[in-house]
Amino acid sequence: MFRPTGAYTAIVTPMTAEGHVDEAGLRRLVDFQIEGRIDGLVAVGTTGESATLSKEEHLRVVQVVIEQAAGRVPVIAGVGSNDTRVTLAMTRAALELGADAGLVVVPYYNKPSQEGMFRHFSAVADVGLPVMLYNVPGRTVVSISAQTVGRLAPHPNIVAIKEASANMSLGTAILEAAGDHITHLSGDDFTTFPYVAIGGHGCVSVVSNIAPGLMHDLVDAASKGDLEKARPLHQKATRLARLCFSDSNPAPTKHMLSLMGICGADLRLPLAPIEPELAAKLEQGLREEGLLS
Repeated sequence: MFRPTGAYTAIVTPMTAEGHVDEAGLRRLVDFQIEGRIDGLVAVGTTGESATLSKEEHLRVVQVVIEQAAGRVPVIAGVGSNDTRVTLAMTRAALELGADAGLVVVPYYNKPSQEGMFRHFSAVADVGLPVMLYNVPGRTVVSISAQTVGRLAPHPNIVAIKEASANMSLGTAILEAAGDHITHLSGDDFTTFPYVAIGGHGCVSVVSNIAPGLMHDLVDAASKGDLEKARPLHQKATRLARLCFSDSNPAPTKHMLSLMGICGADLRLPLAPIEPELAAKLEQGLREEGLLS
């Protein structure tokens, strides 16, 4: 069974100025990631503007990423929603497209109980596609509990969790509750280093959109217990994370990718372009970190 480890990028979805998915830009981004030594890709997660893509666009993005990756790295498809029936349909579609796993977020807005979450994730896992649980209470309001993750972990198709609460106490409890049944990935760039240091197996990163090699090296060093190497990488990743999250995700990251010549900065409403003052700070930050000549 597929078990994701290392640094995965939650890739942005490039758009054209007319608001269409920019497939050429998406393919360039995939190649940039793989050439930058990333360990895997997550398509159409939160950073991929999944909330404003149609079902057809969503699945086309997944298909393009799988095609362009061409087996060089695993591809995890965002398939979650706040409707179990929709999530099941998207999971079946991602399985047919050849995704290595599905990223399934805690259902948002309707605030399910822990029992509701358990039943939701169990039903999705029964489809047959390996499942990465996704806990991001900053967006879903409710958080999955360590106990619920522990209940889910023995399911043969639940293979990992993306833990994006930035709550190290919760992360530690999840590690204890689920153990080696699943792999544990940080979904928060700021806490990737400590999360791996306490037993995590990697990350799903936004920063790696612009610096895939950095996040690969950080996870590798932390996994090996090489703290002297990991600490400066963590500091650099933290500085870049401050840039990436200086406005609504993924607006700053898309702007920086546009400066780097990889894809455009266009977004879909209700996300708006960043202000000129921030744009100048982002360009300065990229230059200071050696990512823009």
